[in-house]
Amino acid sequence: MNILAGTVGHFIEWYDWYIYGLLAAVFSSQIFPGGSSAMSLISALLTYAVGFVVRPLSGIIISPLADRYGRRVVLATTIGGMAAGSLILALTPPFSAIGYAAPLLFLLARVLQGISAGSEMQSAIAYMVENGSTDRRGLFGSLSNVASGLATLAATGMGAIVTSTLNTHDLETWGWRIPFAIGGLLGVVGLLLRSRADESPEFEAAVDSAADRQPENLRLRELLRRHPKALLQTAALSAPAVAYYTWATFLPTYAHLTTGRDLDSALVGNTIGLGLLVIIVPLCGALSDRIGRRKPFPIIGAAGMVVLFYPLLLLLQRPGFGVYVTVTVSGWVVLAIWQGVYPTIQAELFPAAVRVSGIGVAHQIVIAALGGTAPLIASAFIEAGHPMGVAVYMTVIVLVCLIVYLTLPETGRSGTHTTTPPAAASDAENSSTCMESTEGTP
Repeated sequence: MNILAGTVGHFIEWYDWYIYGLLAAVFSSQIFPGGSSAMSLISALLTYAVGFVVRPLSGIIISPLADRYGRRVVLATTIGGMAAGSLILALTPPFSAIGYAAPLLFLLARVLQGISAGSEMQSAIAYMVENGSTDRRGLFGSLSNVASGLATLAATGMGAIVTSTLNTHDLETWGWRIPFAIGGLLGVVGLLLRSRADESPEFEAAVDSAADRQPENLRLRELLRRHPKALLQTAALSAPAVAYYTWATFLPTYAHLTTGRDLDSALVGNTIGLGLLVIIVPLCGALSDRIGRRKPFPIIGAAGMVVLFYPLLLLLQRPGFGVYVTVTVSGWVVLAIWQGVYPTIQAELFPAAVRVSGIGVAHQIVIAALGGTAPLIASAFIEAGHPMGVAVYMTVIVLVCLIVYLTLPETGRSGTHTTTPPAAASDAENSSTCMESTEGTP
């Protein structure tokens, strides 16, 4: 029940999050005023990015609450906020009917969704890893990204259905609202599941420690003082999200704008690639429980991105549906190798007392800076006449991450399957704050 609540709820959260980016090219002219369709799209993507800007604030403020009061309470709250945002998006009248209230309502919805997303990822990672047995944490941790991959797949599939079955007029006037309405209703189901789930046993075992009674500002101060290296490594593990968001929410639009491909066929191609991703991610997670996490997965995945991104977007200039499928599938394979293990590594870099805070602070700041702006920056490169700049931008960021990955400890070898690093546990015995150091992690 606990894993089901975490996984299904996570799926619903990210379905609601991704559908906006996928359909922005459809609804932008209905909601956002502009002198051209390109300007309306940029306005829609700027609003999309606002949700990412809010995420680190939510991660910094709410994550310590999950470390103090529990993961389950925060997870139930986040899905409620995400569902409310989706329903606002589904029901907002067009600009022609209510004027500037339309884009303002969209902005409000994205703020609500940003607050929810900023609290969701790290809480879900901690919840699922902590509910796993010590020799299956890689598999359980990967389920967070399986859920987000399935959510992206469902959002992409839903986008493909409405764009391919409705005529242009119906799609632009009311058809694009259907996926948002479905997401809002699914959010109610997720809220019921999470409200009935149990708290994670590892959190319950840690609630009586002195660190868990600290005020949130002191908890964050201790996190920054005691775990700077883990925060940097966690940020680097999250940074390839710039590629994930480009592939998940903007690649179909990129192909449509740069090569004239039909948006519906591009969405179908992306759906094929995402189907492969949700198969590879849990396989990598389970395999990491046997052979280790650091070298086979984040390093190989990042290296694959560095090598492939530029040639893949160059190949996309050639016509044909088969070419598009080749490009999207190749990108999703290397992204899946990275995605399969990084949540578990992030969880294992921090002790339970500051786990959600540690992941949340690093992850959400990086996602706001790189993930949310990815479609906007890609649009700017295209508008400036330099579409291949998108590939260069992604490659440089991932290359920096790859260098940081070489400093990662191996947290997944047999005998070290613990979310409290061995050296940190020794430190906790001599510290009333129970704030372990990750420096001694093997």
